[in-house]
Amino acid sequence: MVFVLLIGAFCTILNQTILSTAFPALMNAFNISTSTVQWLTTGFLMVNGIMTPISAFLSSRFNTKTLFIIAMSIFEIGTILSWLAPSFAVLLAGRLVQAVGVGINMPLMQNIMLTIYPPEKRGAAMGINGLVIGLAPAIGPTLSGWVIDNFSWRWLFGMIVPIAAVVIIASFAFVKNVIPNSKSRLDWPSVILSTIGFGSMLYGFSSVGDKGWADPLVIVSIIVGAILVVFLVLRQNKLDEPFLEFSVFKSGEFTLATILSSIVMMAMVGVELVIPLYLQIIHGMSAFHSGLTLLFGALFMGVMSPITGNLFDRHGAKRLAVTGMFILAVGTLPFAFITRDTPTIYIVFLYAVRMFGISMVMMPVTTAGMNSLPFNLISHGTAVNNTLRQVATSVGTAIMISVLTNVTNGHKPVHALLKQSPLQYKSQMFDATLMGYHAAFWFAIVFSLIGLVLTFFVTSGNGIHLKLDSNDIAEKEER
Repeated sequence: MVFVLLIGAFCTILNQTILSTAFPALMNAFNISTSTVQWLTTGFLMVNGIMTPISAFLSSRFNTKTLFIIAMSIFEIGTILSWLAPSFAVLLAGRLVQAVGVGINMPLMQNIMLTIYPPEKRGAAMGINGLVIGLAPAIGPTLSGWVIDNFSWRWLFGMIVPIAAVVIIASFAFVKNVIPNSKSRLDWPSVILSTIGFGSMLYGFSSVGDKGWADPLVIVSIIVGAILVVFLVLRQNKLDEPFLEFSVFKSGEFTLATILSSIVMMAMVGVELVIPLYLQIIHGMSAFHSGLTLLFGALFMGVMSPITGNLFDRHGAKRLAVTGMFILAVGTLPFAFITRDTPTIYIVFLYAVRMFGISMVMMPVTTAGMNSLPFNLISHGTAVNNTLRQVATSVGTAIMISVLTNVTNGHKPVHALLKQSPLQYKSQMFDATLMGYHAAFWFAIVFSLIGLVLTFFVTSGNGIHLKLDSNDIAEKEER
Protein backbone atom coordinates (compact mmCIF):
# COMPACT_ATOMS: atom_id res chain seq x y z
CA MET A 1 0.00 0.00 0.00
CA VAL A 2 2.77 2.44 0.95
CA PHE A 3 4.66 1.65 -2.26
CA VAL A 4 1.57 2.40 -4.38
CA LEU A 5 1.00 5.65 -2.47
CA LEU A 6 4.61 6.75 -2.93
CA ILE A 7 4.64 6.08 -6.68
CA GLY A 8 1.36 7.95 -7.06
CA ALA A 9 2.62 10.87 -5.00
CA PHE A 10 5.89 10.97 -6.94
CA CYS A 11 3.99 11.28 -10.25
CA THR A 12 1.74 14.04 -8.95
CA ILE A 13 4.35 16.11 -7.08
CA LEU A 14 6.83 15.83 -9.98
CA ASN A 15 4.43 17.93 -12.05
CA GLN A 16 5.00 21.00 -9.87
CA THR A 17 8.39 21.64 -11.52
CA ILE A 18 8.48 19.48 -14.62
CA LEU A 19 7.75 22.41 -16.96
CA SER A 20 10.37 24.76 -15.50
CA THR A 21 12.85 24.31 -18.38
CA ALA A 22 10.20 23.60 -21.05
CA PHE A 23 8.81 27.13 -21.34
CA PRO A 24 10.86 28.17 -24.42
CA ALA A 25 9.74 25.05 -26.31
CA LEU A 26 6.10 25.68 -25.35
CA MET A 27 6.34 29.36 -26.35
CA ASN A 28 7.55 28.32 -29.79
CA ALA A 29 5.00 25.54 -30.14
CA PHE A 30 1.98 27.74 -29.35
CA ASN A 31 3.41 31.16 -30.31
CA ILE A 32 2.75 32.68 -26.88
CA SER A 33 4.56 35.16 -24.61
CA THR A 34 6.53 34.51 -21.43
CA SER A 35 3.78 35.96 -19.22
CA THR A 36 1.22 33.66 -20.87
CA VAL A 37 3.22 30.44 -20.60
CA GLN A 38 3.95 31.23 -16.93
CA TRP A 39 0.30 30.49 -16.19
CA LEU A 40 1.06 26.77 -16.61
CA THR A 41 2.92 27.00 -13.30
CA THR A 42 1.05 29.87 -11.63
CA GLY A 43 -2.37 28.34 -12.35
CA PHE A 44 -1.20 24.90 -11.24
CA LEU A 45 0.08 26.19 -7.90
CA MET A 46 -3.06 28.29 -7.33
CA VAL A 47 -5.48 25.38 -7.86
CA ASN A 48 -3.23 23.11 -5.82
CA GLY A 49 -3.26 25.63 -2.98
CA ILE A 50 -7.04 25.99 -3.21
CA MET A 51 -7.67 22.22 -3.06
CA THR A 52 -5.34 21.51 -0.13
CA PRO A 53 -7.61 23.05 2.58
CA ILE A 54 -10.60 21.15 1.15
CA SER A 55 -8.65 17.88 1.50
CA ALA A 56 -9.33 17.76 5.27
CA PHE A 57 -13.09 17.56 4.68
CA LEU A 58 -12.70 15.08 1.81
CA SER A 59 -10.48 12.79 3.92
CA SER A 60 -13.07 12.60 6.68
CA ARG A 61 -16.12 12.41 4.41
CA PHE A 62 -15.04 9.77 1.87
CA ASN A 63 -13.29 6.46 2.44
CA THR A 64 -9.54 6.37 1.81
CA LYS A 65 -9.52 3.99 -1.12
CA THR A 66 -12.24 5.79 -3.08
CA LEU A 67 -10.71 9.22 -2.50
CA PHE A 68 -7.23 8.09 -3.57
CA ILE A 69 -8.58 6.48 -6.76
CA ILE A 70 -10.64 9.60 -7.57
CA ALA A 71 -7.64 11.90 -6.98
CA MET A 72 -5.36 9.78 -9.18
CA SER A 73 -8.04 9.49 -11.88
CA ILE A 74 -8.51 13.27 -11.97
CA PHE A 75 -4.74 13.66 -12.24
CA GLU A 76 -4.63 11.08 -15.06
CA ILE A 77 -7.36 12.89 -17.02
CA GLY A 78 -5.46 16.18 -16.69
CA THR A 79 -2.22 14.50 -17.78
CA ILE A 80 -3.85 12.99 -20.90
CA LEU A 81 -5.40 16.37 -21.76
CA SER A 82 -1.99 18.03 -21.49
CA TRP A 83 -0.29 15.27 -23.48
CA LEU A 84 -2.71 15.55 -26.42
CA ALA A 85 -3.38 19.30 -26.15
CA PRO A 86 -4.01 20.82 -29.63
CA SER A 87 -3.86 24.37 -28.24
CA PHE A 88 -2.47 26.29 -25.28
CA ALA A 89 -5.97 26.68 -23.79
CA VAL A 90 -6.39 22.87 -23.64
CA LEU A 91 -2.87 22.48 -22.19
CA LEU A 92 -3.65 25.01 -19.45
CA ALA A 93 -6.97 23.27 -18.74
CA GLY A 94 -5.13 19.96 -18.43
CA ARG A 95 -2.66 21.50 -15.95
CA LEU A 96 -5.49 22.88 -13.81
CA VAL A 97 -7.23 19.48 -13.78
CA GLN A 98 -3.91 17.89 -12.76
CA ALA A 99 -3.63 20.38 -9.90
CA VAL A 100 -7.01 19.30 -8.50
CA GLY A 101 -5.75 15.72 -8.21
CA VAL A 102 -2.43 16.82 -6.71
CA GLY A 103 -4.15 19.08 -4.16
CA ILE A 104 -6.15 16.10 -2.88
CA ASN A 105 -3.45 13.43 -3.17
CA MET A 106 -0.52 15.09 -1.40
CA PRO A 107 -2.18 15.76 1.99
CA LEU A 108 -4.10 12.47 1.70
CA MET A 109 -0.84 10.52 1.49
CA GLN A 110 0.50 12.26 4.61
CA ASN A 111 -2.76 11.54 6.47
CA ILE A 112 -2.56 7.86 5.55
CA MET A 113 1.08 7.59 6.67
CA LEU A 114 0.29 9.28 9.99
CA THR A 115 -2.71 6.98 10.47
CA ILE A 116 -1.25 3.54 9.67
CA TYR A 117 1.95 4.00 11.71
CA PRO A 118 1.97 4.38 15.51
CA PRO A 119 3.30 7.72 16.83
CA GLU A 120 6.66 6.24 17.84
CA LYS A 121 7.31 5.13 14.23
CA ARG A 122 5.91 8.14 12.39
CA GLY A 123 9.36 9.70 11.98
CA ALA A 124 10.51 6.86 9.73
CA ALA A 125 7.19 6.91 7.85
CA MET A 126 7.30 10.65 7.26
CA GLY A 127 10.97 10.34 6.32
CA ILE A 128 9.93 8.08 3.45
CA ASN A 129 7.22 10.61 2.66
CA GLY A 130 9.86 13.36 2.68
CA LEU A 131 11.92 11.40 0.18
CA VAL A 132 9.13 11.84 -2.37
CA ILE A 133 8.17 15.43 -1.42
CA GLY A 134 11.79 16.60 -1.59
CA LEU A 135 13.04 14.48 -4.48
CA ALA A 136 10.23 14.76 -7.03
CA PRO A 137 10.19 18.59 -7.42
CA ALA A 138 14.00 18.74 -7.52
CA ILE A 139 14.25 16.11 -10.28
CA GLY A 140 11.65 17.97 -12.38
CA PRO A 141 13.95 20.60 -13.99
CA THR A 142 16.66 18.05 -14.89
CA LEU A 143 14.18 15.53 -16.30
CA SER A 144 12.39 18.31 -18.19
CA GLY A 145 15.62 19.54 -19.78
CA TRP A 146 16.61 16.03 -20.89
CA VAL A 147 13.19 15.30 -22.43
CA ILE A 148 13.08 18.67 -24.23
CA ASP A 149 16.59 18.13 -25.66
CA ASN A 150 15.83 14.63 -26.91
CA PHE A 151 12.07 14.38 -27.49
CA SER A 152 8.92 16.50 -27.83
CA TRP A 153 7.55 18.48 -24.88
CA ARG A 154 4.46 16.25 -25.06
CA TRP A 155 6.45 13.37 -23.57
CA LEU A 156 6.76 15.31 -20.32
CA PHE A 157 3.14 14.25 -19.86
CA GLY A 158 3.07 11.15 -22.05
CA MET A 159 5.65 9.30 -19.95
CA ILE A 160 3.54 9.80 -16.81
CA VAL A 161 0.27 8.51 -18.30
CA PRO A 162 1.09 4.74 -18.11
CA ILE A 163 2.68 5.05 -14.64
CA ALA A 164 -0.41 6.81 -13.24
CA ALA A 165 -2.62 4.19 -14.91
CA VAL A 166 -0.70 1.36 -13.20
CA VAL A 167 -1.04 3.16 -9.84
CA ILE A 168 -4.83 3.49 -10.31
CA ILE A 169 -5.19 -0.22 -11.17
CA ALA A 170 -2.91 -1.28 -8.28
CA SER A 171 -4.83 0.90 -5.81
CA PHE A 172 -7.96 -1.26 -6.27
CA ALA A 173 -6.02 -4.18 -4.81
CA PHE A 174 -3.62 -2.61 -2.31
CA VAL A 175 -5.06 0.64 -0.92
CA LYS A 176 -7.20 0.09 2.19
CA ASN A 177 -9.70 2.25 4.05
CA VAL A 178 -7.68 3.43 7.05
CA ILE A 179 -8.84 6.99 7.83
CA PRO A 180 -12.00 7.14 10.01
CA ASN A 181 -15.00 8.71 8.24
CA SER A 182 -17.89 10.83 9.48
CA LYS A 183 -21.06 12.16 7.85
CA SER A 184 -19.92 15.75 8.23
CA ARG A 185 -21.71 18.48 6.28
CA LEU A 186 -19.78 20.70 3.89
CA ASP A 187 -20.11 24.39 4.72
CA TRP A 188 -20.24 26.03 1.28
CA PRO A 189 -19.59 29.62 2.48
CA SER A 190 -16.34 28.33 4.02
CA VAL A 191 -15.40 26.66 0.73
CA ILE A 192 -16.01 29.93 -1.14
CA LEU A 193 -14.01 31.96 1.41
CA SER A 194 -11.15 29.45 1.31
CA THR A 195 -11.10 29.20 -2.49
CA ILE A 196 -11.17 32.93 -3.19
CA GLY A 197 -9.04 33.87 -0.17
CA PHE A 198 -6.12 31.48 -0.65
CA GLY A 199 -6.45 31.66 -4.45
CA SER A 200 -6.25 35.46 -4.41
CA MET A 201 -3.24 35.49 -2.09
CA LEU A 202 -1.39 32.89 -4.16
CA TYR A 203 -2.15 34.79 -7.37
CA GLY A 204 -0.92 38.06 -5.87
CA PHE A 205 2.38 36.66 -4.65
CA SER A 206 2.90 34.65 -7.83
CA SER A 207 2.46 37.80 -9.95
CA VAL A 208 5.08 39.87 -8.09
CA GLY A 209 7.92 38.60 -10.28
CA ASP A 210 6.28 39.95 -13.46
CA LYS A 211 4.30 42.94 -12.19
CA GLY A 212 6.22 44.11 -9.11
CA TRP A 213 4.95 44.94 -5.61
CA ALA A 214 3.53 48.34 -6.67
CA ASP A 215 1.13 46.90 -9.25
CA PRO A 216 -2.50 47.58 -8.18
CA LEU A 217 -3.63 44.08 -9.13
CA VAL A 218 -0.91 42.51 -6.93
CA ILE A 219 -1.76 44.74 -3.97
CA VAL A 220 -5.52 44.22 -4.27
CA SER A 221 -5.14 40.42 -4.72
CA ILE A 222 -3.00 40.04 -1.59
CA ILE A 223 -5.15 42.34 0.58
CA VAL A 224 -8.48 40.82 -0.53
CA GLY A 225 -7.07 37.31 -0.06
CA ALA A 226 -5.80 38.11 3.44
CA ILE A 227 -9.15 39.66 4.48
CA LEU A 228 -11.13 36.66 3.22
CA VAL A 229 -8.81 34.22 5.02
CA VAL A 230 -9.40 36.19 8.26
CA PHE A 231 -13.17 35.86 7.70
CA LEU A 232 -12.63 32.14 7.04
CA VAL A 233 -10.86 31.69 10.39
CA LEU A 234 -13.56 33.64 12.25
CA ARG A 235 -16.30 31.55 10.64
CA GLN A 236 -14.59 28.25 11.48
CA ASN A 237 -14.43 29.20 15.16
CA LYS A 238 -18.24 29.58 15.22
CA LEU A 239 -19.16 26.35 13.41
CA ASP A 240 -19.99 23.09 15.21
CA GLU A 241 -18.44 21.17 12.28
CA PRO A 242 -15.63 23.41 10.96
CA PHE A 243 -14.59 23.08 7.35
CA LEU A 244 -10.99 23.50 8.52
CA GLU A 245 -10.00 23.24 12.20
CA PHE A 246 -7.82 26.24 12.96
CA SER A 247 -7.92 25.11 16.59
CA VAL A 248 -4.82 23.07 15.71
CA PHE A 249 -2.89 26.28 16.42
CA LYS A 250 -3.81 25.92 20.10
CA SER A 251 -0.93 23.44 20.15
CA GLY A 252 2.25 25.47 20.52
CA GLU A 253 4.31 22.57 19.16
CA PHE A 254 2.20 22.37 15.99
CA THR A 255 2.31 26.16 15.50
CA LEU A 256 6.09 26.25 15.86
CA ALA A 257 6.49 23.25 13.54
CA THR A 258 4.33 24.92 10.87
CA ILE A 259 6.31 28.18 11.10
CA LEU A 260 9.63 26.32 10.87
CA SER A 261 8.57 24.16 7.92
CA SER A 262 7.28 27.29 6.13
CA ILE A 263 10.60 29.09 6.71
CA VAL A 264 12.50 26.08 5.37
CA MET A 265 10.29 26.04 2.26
CA MET A 266 10.91 29.74 1.68
CA ALA A 267 14.67 29.26 2.01
CA MET A 268 14.67 26.13 -0.19
CA VAL A 269 12.38 27.01 -3.11
CA GLY A 270 13.64 30.58 -3.51
CA VAL A 271 17.25 29.45 -3.77
CA GLU A 272 16.25 26.61 -6.12
CA LEU A 273 14.90 29.29 -8.45
CA VAL A 274 17.80 31.75 -8.16
CA ILE A 275 20.72 29.30 -8.57
CA PRO A 276 19.73 28.16 -12.12
CA LEU A 277 19.27 31.83 -13.10
CA TYR A 278 22.78 32.60 -11.85
CA LEU A 279 24.27 29.63 -13.72
CA GLN A 280 22.44 30.48 -16.96
CA ILE A 281 23.10 34.24 -16.96
CA ILE A 282 26.56 34.46 -15.37
CA HIS A 283 28.06 31.13 -16.47
CA GLY A 284 26.14 30.82 -19.73
CA MET A 285 24.92 27.29 -18.96
CA SER A 286 21.93 25.69 -20.69
CA ALA A 287 18.66 25.17 -18.81
CA PHE A 288 19.30 21.43 -18.70
CA HIS A 289 22.80 21.70 -17.25
CA SER A 290 21.79 24.37 -14.73
CA GLY A 291 19.01 22.06 -13.55
CA LEU A 292 21.47 19.17 -13.44
CA THR A 293 23.61 21.00 -10.88
CA LEU A 294 20.70 20.77 -8.42
CA LEU A 295 20.22 17.03 -8.91
CA PHE A 296 23.00 15.91 -6.56
CA GLY A 297 21.53 17.97 -3.72
CA ALA A 298 18.07 16.56 -4.42
CA LEU A 299 19.37 12.98 -4.36
CA PHE A 300 21.27 13.77 -1.16
CA MET A 301 18.06 14.98 0.47
CA GLY A 302 16.22 11.91 -0.79
CA VAL A 303 18.78 9.58 0.78
CA MET A 304 18.85 11.51 4.05
CA SER A 305 15.08 11.87 4.61
CA PRO A 306 14.47 8.24 5.76
CA ILE A 307 17.65 8.39 7.89
CA THR A 308 16.62 11.60 9.66
CA GLY A 309 13.13 10.10 10.11
CA ASN A 310 14.60 7.16 12.02
CA LEU A 311 16.80 9.50 14.05
CA PHE A 312 13.70 11.51 14.96
CA ASP A 313 11.97 8.39 16.31
CA ARG A 314 14.98 7.72 18.57
CA HIS A 315 16.12 11.18 19.59
CA GLY A 316 13.27 13.61 18.90
CA ALA A 317 13.16 16.76 16.78
CA LYS A 318 15.08 19.40 18.72
CA ARG A 319 18.69 18.33 18.15
CA LEU A 320 17.96 17.48 14.51
CA ALA A 321 16.23 20.83 13.93
CA VAL A 322 18.95 22.93 15.60
CA THR A 323 21.73 21.09 13.73
CA GLY A 324 19.85 21.17 10.42
CA MET A 325 19.05 24.88 10.60
CA PHE A 326 22.66 25.67 11.53
CA ILE A 327 23.89 23.68 8.52
CA LEU A 328 21.31 25.43 6.29
CA ALA A 329 22.45 28.89 7.45
CA VAL A 330 26.17 28.05 7.12
CA GLY A 331 25.59 26.43 3.72
CA THR A 332 23.71 29.50 2.44
CA LEU A 333 26.23 32.11 3.64
CA PRO A 334 28.89 31.47 0.90
CA PHE A 335 26.25 32.08 -1.79
CA ALA A 336 26.18 35.75 -0.75
CA PHE A 337 29.80 36.07 -1.94
CA ILE A 338 29.73 34.22 -5.28
CA THR A 339 31.49 35.83 -8.23
CA ARG A 340 31.64 35.42 -12.00
CA ASP A 341 34.40 32.84 -11.58
CA THR A 342 32.87 30.72 -8.81
CA PRO A 343 33.36 27.06 -9.91
CA THR A 344 30.21 25.13 -10.69
CA ILE A 345 31.36 22.22 -8.50
CA TYR A 346 31.49 24.66 -5.58
CA ILE A 347 27.84 25.58 -6.22
CA VAL A 348 26.89 21.89 -6.42
CA PHE A 349 28.63 21.16 -3.10
CA LEU A 350 27.09 24.12 -1.25
CA TYR A 351 23.63 23.29 -2.55
CA ALA A 352 24.03 19.69 -1.34
CA VAL A 353 25.05 21.00 2.11
CA ARG A 354 21.89 23.12 2.22
CA MET A 355 19.69 20.17 1.24
CA PHE A 356 21.35 18.05 3.93
CA GLY A 357 20.37 20.66 6.51
CA ILE A 358 16.83 20.89 5.15
CA SER A 359 16.40 17.10 5.38
CA MET A 360 17.16 17.32 9.11
CA VAL A 361 14.47 19.97 9.71
CA MET A 362 11.55 19.54 7.31
CA MET A 363 9.99 16.18 8.15
CA PRO A 364 11.19 15.85 11.78
CA VAL A 365 9.58 19.13 12.91
CA THR A 366 6.47 18.46 10.79
CA THR A 367 6.08 15.01 12.37
CA ALA A 368 6.64 16.40 15.88
CA GLY A 369 3.92 18.97 15.22
CA MET A 370 1.50 16.30 13.98
CA ASN A 371 2.27 14.06 16.96
CA SER A 372 1.23 16.89 19.28
CA LEU A 373 -2.31 16.87 17.85
CA PRO A 374 -5.19 14.59 18.93
CA PHE A 375 -5.83 11.82 16.40
CA ASN A 376 -9.09 13.38 15.15
CA LEU A 377 -7.28 16.62 14.17
CA ILE A 378 -4.45 15.09 12.13
CA SER A 379 -6.20 15.53 8.75
CA HIS A 380 -6.89 19.18 9.58
CA GLY A 381 -3.32 19.67 10.78
CA THR A 382 -1.99 18.23 7.53
CA ALA A 383 -4.25 20.48 5.43
CA VAL A 384 -3.32 23.62 7.42
CA ASN A 385 0.41 22.79 7.36
CA ASN A 386 0.44 22.12 3.61
CA THR A 387 -1.62 25.21 2.80
CA LEU A 388 0.61 27.56 4.79
CA ARG A 389 3.74 26.01 3.28
CA GLN A 390 2.24 26.61 -0.17
CA VAL A 391 1.61 30.27 0.68
CA ALA A 392 5.09 30.57 2.23
CA THR A 393 6.63 29.15 -0.95
CA SER A 394 4.87 31.79 -3.04
CA VAL A 395 5.87 34.55 -0.60
CA GLY A 396 9.51 33.45 -0.48
CA THR A 397 9.77 33.18 -4.26
CA ALA A 398 8.10 36.56 -4.76
CA ILE A 399 10.41 38.32 -2.30
CA MET A 400 13.60 36.75 -3.65
CA ILE A 401 12.77 37.52 -7.28
CA SER A 402 11.72 41.08 -6.45
CA VAL A 403 14.88 41.66 -4.38
CA LEU A 404 16.99 40.24 -7.20
CA THR A 405 15.24 42.41 -9.81
CA ASN A 406 15.16 45.65 -7.82
CA VAL A 407 18.81 45.50 -6.71
CA THR A 408 19.94 44.62 -10.23
CA ASN A 409 17.93 47.47 -11.76
CA GLY A 410 19.19 49.87 -9.09
CA HIS A 411 22.86 49.21 -9.93
CA LYS A 412 22.78 48.63 -13.69
CA PRO A 413 24.71 51.15 -15.82
CA VAL A 414 23.03 53.92 -17.81
CA HIS A 415 21.91 52.83 -21.27
CA ALA A 416 24.04 55.49 -22.97
CA LEU A 417 27.18 53.59 -21.91
CA LEU A 418 26.17 50.73 -24.21
CA LYS A 419 27.03 52.82 -27.29
CA GLN A 420 30.04 54.58 -25.77
CA SER A 421 31.76 51.51 -24.34
CA PRO A 422 29.97 48.18 -24.92
CA LEU A 423 32.55 46.11 -23.00
CA GLN A 424 32.39 48.40 -19.97
CA TYR A 425 28.58 48.30 -20.09
CA LYS A 426 28.64 44.50 -20.17
CA SER A 427 31.07 44.36 -17.23
CA GLN A 428 29.00 46.74 -15.13
CA MET A 429 25.82 44.87 -16.02
CA PHE A 430 27.40 41.63 -14.79
CA ASP A 431 28.36 43.38 -11.54
CA ALA A 432 24.83 44.72 -11.09
CA THR A 433 23.36 41.26 -11.69
CA LEU A 434 25.74 39.74 -9.15
CA MET A 435 24.67 42.36 -6.59
CA GLY A 436 21.09 41.25 -7.19
CA TYR A 437 22.01 37.62 -6.54
CA HIS A 438 23.95 38.57 -3.40
CA ALA A 439 20.95 40.49 -2.04
CA ALA A 440 18.59 37.60 -2.77
CA PHE A 441 20.86 35.14 -0.99
CA TRP A 442 21.15 37.46 2.01
CA PHE A 443 17.38 37.26 2.26
CA ALA A 444 17.64 33.45 2.41
CA ILE A 445 20.37 33.74 5.06
CA VAL A 446 18.23 36.01 7.26
CA PHE A 447 15.31 33.59 7.15
CA SER A 448 17.63 30.66 7.92
CA LEU A 449 18.92 32.51 10.98
CA ILE A 450 15.37 33.28 12.13
CA GLY A 451 14.60 29.59 11.76
CA LEU A 452 17.75 28.68 13.72
CA VAL A 453 16.63 30.86 16.65
CA LEU A 454 13.15 29.26 16.60
CA THR A 455 14.56 25.72 16.70
CA PHE A 456 15.79 26.32 20.26
CA PHE A 457 12.11 26.50 21.30
CA VAL A 458 11.34 23.05 19.85
CA THR A 459 10.57 20.66 22.69
CA SER A 460 12.76 17.63 23.28
CA GLY A 461 11.28 14.28 22.35
CA ASN A 462 9.12 13.42 19.36
CA GLY A 463 5.97 15.33 20.27
CA ILE A 464 3.92 12.28 21.33
CA HIS A 465 1.28 13.09 23.95
CA LEU A 466 0.65 10.23 26.39
CA LYS A 467 -2.57 11.83 27.58
CA LEU A 468 -5.46 11.23 25.16
CA ASP A 469 -9.02 12.45 25.32
CA SER A 470 -11.96 10.02 25.29
CA ASN A 471 -12.61 10.45 21.56
CA ASP A 472 -9.00 9.57 20.72
CA ILE A 473 -9.13 6.45 22.90
CA ALA A 474 -12.42 5.33 21.36
CA GLU A 475 -11.09 5.85 17.85
CA LYS A 476 -7.86 3.98 18.57
CA GLU A 477 -9.75 1.07 20.17
CA GLU A 478 -12.08 0.90 17.17
CA ARG A 479 -9.09 0.84 14.79
